[in-house]
Amino acid sequence: MSDAHTRFPRPSEGHDKPSVADAAPVVDDEGEPEAPEETEETEVPEETEGTEQAEEQHRSFWRELPVLVLVALVIAVLIKTFIVQAFWIPSGSMQDTLEINDRVLVSKLSYRFGEVERGDVVVFDDPRGTANRESVMESVLRNLAESVGLSTPKSEFIKRIVALPGETIEIADGRVLVDGVPLDEPYVHPGSRMLDFGPEVIPAGRYFVMGDNRNRSQDSRSFGPIEEESVVGRAFVVLWPISRWTGL
Repeated sequence: MSDAHTRFPRPSEGHDKPSVADAAPVVDDEGEPEAPEETEETEVPEETEGTEQAEEQHRSFWRELPVLVLVALVIAVLIKTFIVQAFWIPSGSMQDTLEINDRVLVSKLSYRFGEVERGDVVVFDDPRGTANRESVMESVLRNLAESVGLSTPKSEFIKRIVALPGETIEIADGRVLVDGVPLDEPYVHPGSRMLDFGPEVIPAGRYFVMGDNRNRSQDSRSFGPIEEESVVGRAFVVLWPISRWTGL
């Protein structure tokens, strides 16, 4: 018996599965093959991106502004407390050297590295010990105003050093004598008159201070020599107005 069985080829023997390339192309109504569709990416206009960045920077600035203000105020208070402070001149006791409404800078480091000298213009605590009661909020506002020179502490004076510890001061015939020698005082306000005073020896650790306008100054002639510890610092420049900008 002949091999009459019909042998059908297996799929793996000569007939592969149709590939994607073998697939019939897609044609349009006219029988022409259609081109494959291209995927287009959506582009964001550059103008829109720039606007969004500007808005984000604007919002970031306003978020950071309170922090920047707080840091600036803290720095101002630290500078005012330890380095330099602006003072407003409220009276005419130092005319003509300092006029009313002048603003001066006072160095708080001068006497950490140097000695008090005759002729220095100094700021010091009120030796009368005047109490100044204020609320916490008033204290905060006052310190901020002092830090930027908008006000001067009511408890502090500004005068000139006239006599040093151990010296003898005397006022006679309208002139100031230290250890019997008349002082040369070109800064004294013209027309100033002084009553006789002393002689008085300045105790250790104290200084005799007077205003340049002797007729209108409340100074060591009334409240006595000031203590060294009460000296806040030395005024070294007139800061405002600009027309009066000068060293002291």
